[in-house]
Amino acid sequence: MKYLIAGLGNIGPEYENTRHNIGFMVADRLAGEHEVVFAPGRYGDLVSFRKKGRIFHMLKPSTYMNRSGRPVLYWLNKEKIPLENLLVIADDVALPLGMLRMRAKGGPGGHNGLSDIIHVLGSNQFARLRFGIGADFPIGFQSQYVLGKWTDEEMKVVNPQIKVAAEMVVSFGLQGVQRTMNQYNKRSPE
Repeated sequence: MKYLIAGLGNIGPEYENTRHNIGFMVADRLAGEHEVVFAPGRYGDLVSFRKKGRIFHMLKPSTYMNRSGRPVLYWLNKEKIPLENLLVIADDVALPLGMLRMRAKGGPGGHNGLSDIIHVLGSNQFARLRFGIGADFPIGFQSQYVLGKWTDEEMKVVNPQIKVAAEMVVSFGLQGVQRTMNQYNKRSPE
């Protein structure tokens, strides 16, 4: 079985270690754990690894966050991966810092990357892993907040949760979305 794991973020050094790039950070963690290296490909950087007979294709789209749909659709079609084997990793200001929530389907929740994927795919019937980045910003400053760099204090919470998020991605492929949700969604950051 094959899976497409799309970690959302923005390309370029100015976006490294920003809250909006948590999808890239989780994907990078998984690549490191499986000793594989992302390489440039069509619409983004790609890498694959195998685990217990399953193939995980990971994508970091290069089209910027708000245009994430086309890369996801392209790689689903190219690799002949069914929609139920897609997992999108994205930041979420509606969740407390470090909180992880997997969902089997749903709306974009105000997230432009998820919104574009839903629009391009013509469906919201795909799994997503939302990584809480908190909402510590004044009204009208959400954009600056999500594009801002993590603080050292935030990273003390975020780093361990990146490891848990990586576990959840593998669990999604090995156990399915429902069992992964049951196992991990009740947890909160330590």
